[in-house]
Formats: sequence, C-alpha cells, structure tokens
Amino acid sequence: MNRTLYTLLFHLGLPLILLRLFWRGRRAPAYRQRIGERFALGLPALRPGGIWVHAVSVGESIAAAPMIRQLMARHPQLPITVTCMTPTGSERIRALFGDSVQHCYLPYDLPWAAARFIERARPRLAVVMETELWPNHIHQCAQRGIPVALANARLSERSARGYARFSGLTAPMLGELALIAVQTEAEAERFRRLGARSACVQVTGSIKFDLSIDPALPQRAEQLRGQWQAQHRPVWIAASTHQGEDEIVLAAHRTLLAAHPDALLILVPRHPERFASVFELCRREGLSAVRRSTGEAVQSETQVLVGDTMGELLFLFALADVAFVGGSLVPNGGHNLLEPAALGKPVLSGPHLFNFLEIAAQLREAGALREVADAEQLARAVGELWCDTAVAQGMRDAGLRVLKANQGALQRLLAGLERLLGR
Repeated sequence: MNRTLYTLLFHLGLPLILLRLFWRGRRAPAYRQRIGERFALGLPALRPGGIWVHAVSVGESIAAAPMIRQLMARHPQLPITVTCMTPTGSERIRALFGDSVQHCYLPYDLPWAAARFIERARPRLAVVMETELWPNHIHQCAQRGIPVALANARLSERSARGYARFSGLTAPMLGELALIAVQTEAEAERFRRLGARSACVQVTGSIKFDLSIDPALPQRAEQLRGQWQAQHRPVWIAASTHQGEDEIVLAAHRTLLAAHPDALLILVPRHPERFASVFELCRREGLSAVRRSTGEAVQSETQVLVGDTMGELLFLFALADVAFVGGSLVPNGGHNLLEPAALGKPVLSGPHLFNFLEIAAQLREAGALREVADAEQLARAVGELWCDTAVAQGMRDAGLRVLKANQGALQRLLAGLERLLGR
C-alpha cells in the first residue's frame, strides 16, 4: 500500500469514522464537541513559527509534559502548539499548561486537512510522541522543510510486523522523519529494518524514567489519610483499570476484606466515561463506596474509594501502600509502571505488558514488580506485601534504583531536538 491508496481508503472510511465518533459521544459527550477541528475547520487562532507537539491522549500528554516545559524554558519566544486526539487528552493538556500553550485536536490524516492545519501553525519543528505515525501529516511537513521528530518512540516486534506488511507506505514515511528517538536498541533496529535512515535513529531511553515527584505530594497524601483516620488502615490502589478488570479487582478486594476487615481499595478506571458505571458496580457488589469527585470523606466503614477525578492519579498512588497498574489483566498492554515506583510503592500488574516490555523487564529483574494472573493471585500478593514489610521495602527500594539508573533520556532527547531547531 502506498500513500495514495491509503488516502483513498481513509476517505472511503470517513462515514465509519464519524459513526464511531458519535457512538463514543453517547458515553462521553465531549466526543461530539469540536468536531470541526478534526477536519481542520474552526481551528483556534495559532501564532505560527513555533514548535508543534502531538500527544495522542492522556498518557502521552503526561509523558510529554517535562519535555514541553523544558522547551518553553529554553525557547520562551517560540509558541508551542500541543495537539491530541481525545477529550481526556485535551483536558489533561489544559490542566497541565492552561493558556501557556496553544491547543487543538489534530485533524484527521487527510492531505487537505493536514495541509490546512500545518499552514495555520507553520511550525519550525514537529515532535510526535511515541509511535503516533500519520503519513500525510509527516509528508506535508516534509514538503515544507519542517523537521519531524518521533520522541520516546516505541515499536514492538508485533507492531513492526504489522508495519512491514505495508512497506510501500511505511518506508517512505519513516524516511521523511528527521529524528527517531527510541527507547531501546531493539526498537532502533526495528525502525531501521522498516526503512528509517540509520543516521536519524538515536537510542535515548524512555523519558518516562525522568519522572520528578513534588516533595509536597506524599505530605499531602499523609495529611489526607490522617483526616480519614486511616494512617494504620491497609490501603491499596488499582489504577487505570479497563473493562473486565474491575470485577477481578473487586473479587480480590473481597478476599482481602475477609482477612483485613478495615482494608480500603482506591479504584481508578482509565476512562472517564466509565467512572459512573464502576461506582455502580461497587454498589451492586454490596461494597460501601464513595466517589472522590464528590469530596465525601472516607469513613471507617468505606471499603472502596472510586477515583473519578482527572489529573490526580499520582496523588492517589501516594495515598496507597501497594499499587496495582491496570490494562494488564486484560490484553490491553498495560500502563505506566514507573509512576507508583517513583513514589516508592511496591508495584503489581497483570501479565499483559506488551506496551512496556523493556520497563517491565527491568523492574521485574530488579525485584520491583510482581505479576499476577487473576483475583486470587492479586489478593495474595497485596496481602503478603501488607504483612511482610521487609519484602515491601525491598520492592520500593528496587523500583527507585531502576528509575535512578535510567534517568537522562529527557536531556538526550532535548539535545536532538535542539539540533533540529538549529538547522
């Protein structure tokens, strides 16, 4: 498949894309808003000549935040435009940066929409987070001499095989990238095999290791636990859970309650449209639950706190003694394991970690990560970590060592971006 055929198929698929957008809008009304931006219509006024950063959704926006702040500090005269594809990503960008950056949805990857957006922004540099590859946007930049960098790039063997099936589209697109800053040498080799220019591929590591924790965060968490009178209660968090995982987590919590009647679970669904249904699930299961968004205090009889707020995940991690990271008991590929590790929490996950293979392997080998397969194993692992403080402390220390050993990726990435800006 080449880019012309890809573009034709994209146009033919537009009715299905719009139907999916409206279907998602039934559960999350924000998907029905700002639809024009997705076609480069009604874009906000954008000051041109700066840096364009694309972060597809919440996780990429959070990962990009330190990089964006460094670029703002180094180049205060350059406007920074941050795009995303999801309402939750949009909310996160606004919460992180307010009016200090320009923001809109990235238009769909259609030549005319991409051209209209790029003509409006006219960036000096485009930075795409992770592996959000859009052939027409990249080609429109290349035609105008705008360097495009792929930052914190990931490429699993499975994804590489998928891209290889469309080499007529993939190879020219990768050849137009000015910098591919990858997390590991294995991923670098996959990009080269697919057609990336060797001189443009650089192993920088994962910028997710360069996570800095506000020292006030654990202090605020300790104060809140004091207000709940929960300093001595066993507390665990199940974060970024997906559909199909909540039932497993609640079953594990029921088992834990049998041995620890005062146990508290902080349950944080990944997607906001599921907040209400997960709360109702807790109630149907006969568990005493409150929602974080209501401000209702956790009482001694509260068994589940549903984390239904945006931008508080690090704080909720800080409240817990043990952290389970979701998207991993179902085949979703997992989520960021480093956030709880950076807060000194023992980290648990399910077996499906294909989005974080290298990070998971390092944490596992260091003894900072324990994987579980079902509710029984999850309950046993949490219970053991509550009871065996030495093992829990060992996992905490191991996680912090892994982070410290891998830091520096952000500075290596920024060095590469500076070279492109200096062209």
